[in-house]
Amino acid sequence: MSFPPVKSVKSVVIPATMRAVVYRGANDLRLETVPVPAIQRGELLVKVAVCGVCPTDIKKIQHGDLPPPRIFGHETAGVIVKIGPGPSKFRVADRVALHHHVPCLKCHYCRHHAFAQCPQYKRTGITAGFEPAGGGYAEYVRVMRFVLPGVVKIPARNTFAEGAMIEPVNTVLKGVNRLGLQPGDTALVIGQGPIGLMFTKILRLRGITVLATDLMDSRLKLARQWGATAAFRADAPNLAQKLQKAAPCLDAAIIAVPSQAAVLQAMDLVRGSGKILLFAHTHRNAQSLLPLASGKLTNSLTQPSQLPLDLSAICALEKDLLGSYSSDFTLQDEVARLIFSRKLDIRPLITHQFPLAETAAAVALASAPAANSLKVVVISL
Repeated sequence: MSFPPVKSVKSVVIPATMRAVVYRGANDLRLETVPVPAIQRGELLVKVAVCGVCPTDIKKIQHGDLPPPRIFGHETAGVIVKIGPGPSKFRVADRVALHHHVPCLKCHYCRHHAFAQCPQYKRTGITAGFEPAGGGYAEYVRVMRFVLPGVVKIPARNTFAEGAMIEPVNTVLKGVNRLGLQPGDTALVIGQGPIGLMFTKILRLRGITVLATDLMDSRLKLARQWGATAAFRADAPNLAQKLQKAAPCLDAAIIAVPSQAAVLQAMDLVRGSGKILLFAHTHRNAQSLLPLASGKLTNSLTQPSQLPLDLSAICALEKDLLGSYSSDFTLQDEVARLIFSRKLDIRPLITHQFPLAETAAAVALASAPAANSLKVVVISL
C-alpha cells in the first residue's frame, strides 16, 4: 500500500483551522472545521498522515460510552510541524509514530508492572481539541509533554502506516509476554482479524506452535500464511476433535474475539497448568450473540458474571485465566525494531484506506469487516 508523499514541512504555513471528524454522540461522526490546537512549552504539533481504526474507538463511537464532543483516533503517525519552547530531542520535519498513554513509572500499579491501571496512564496525552481522546481523525494533533517518551521516530525507509501500527502491535506483544510461553509450546488463537493474525505471527516468531480459528474462510487461509500450523472454522460441529488431532495438548488460548462461548471452549481445551488470555472482552456488561462449537448461537450469557466456569479447572487443574489490556510502554523500542525491521511485516494487514472525510465509512467497515478487509486506516495528508 502506498501513501502520498509529504511536502517539506519547512515551507508549510500552519493554518488557524483544520478539518476534524467530531464525535457528537452514538454513531454520530461529523466532519467539521475546528481550531488547530495550540501547543505549550516542550509540546509537539504533528500533522497527521495516517490513523488506524481501532476496536476500542469503535466501541466508544457505537455505544456512546463517553460524552461528546470528542475527536477520536489514537493509532497515529505524522510529521512534526512545530515544537514548543524549550529543549527537545525532536526536530521539525521528523516523521513520528505517537503514543497517547504513558505511565508515571512510580505509582503502586507501575511498580507491579500494571501500567494500564496507572492514573497517569489513563490520561490521554494527545488531542485535536475538546476533551483529549487521541485526535487522530483530524489534520493536526497536539502531543503533550508527559507522553513524549512514547513518541518514536519513523526511519526513512518505513511508511507512516507502519508507524501507526506500533500501538496495536505493542498491545499484542504485551499479551504474548503475559502468557510466558516457552519455545515448543502450543497455543490456540481464536479470531484471525488483524489482532489475531499479529498474535499468530508473533507467537510463531517466539517458537510457539499455533492453531487458529475464525468464522471467515479467507482469514483461515491468511492464518496459515501468517504462521498457523492448522486453521479451522470456529463453528465446525467437531471443532474440538479437529483441534485435538492437530495438537493433542494446548498450553494456551488467546481469545481475540468478544465471545464468551470461546472462553468456555478454551477452558475445556487447554491442558492443566495452561493459560487462557482474554484480549477482546473490553466492553463491560455487553450483550452478544455467541458462536458455539455446535454451530448454534446463544445470547443467554449476557454478562461476565454469568459465565458458568468450572472453577475447579482454575483451582485443581491450575489453569490461569488472564486479561491483557492496552499497551506496555516499556516495550516501545522492541516493538519499533520488530516493525521497522519488517521481521513483523504489517503492511499486508492494511487492506483499506479512507480519506479523512470518510472516517465514518472507515469505522463502519472496521466494525463489520468484509471477507477481504483487515486493518482499516484513515489518511489525512
